[in-house]
Amino acid sequence: MTPDFINASFEFIAAFMLARNCWFTYKAKGTEGISILSSIFFASWGYWNLFYYPHMGQTLSFVAGVLVTTINTVWVWQMIYYRRGNYAKT
Repeated sequence: MTPDFINASFEFIAAFMLARNCWFTYKAKGTEGISILSSIFFASWGYWNLFYYPHMGQTLSFVAGVLVTTINTVWVWQMIYYRRGNYAKT
């Protein structure tokens, strides 16, 4: 197992967990108890990784990083949307 494969595995697991966060945020229509600052930080780190992984020759990590960064960005936008309150709770 290469370091790229191991790192990509962590990234894919992170993507799954973040997708669950998005799902639960959608279901709750709220973000109580969630820090938007930490989510913005980790989304920013994801964008850095999209630059960094190709320079390290870590193709699998890059692919997984695209998924993590995309989902994390969606989650940040969800938090902004739900905190504004411009939606109808069902």
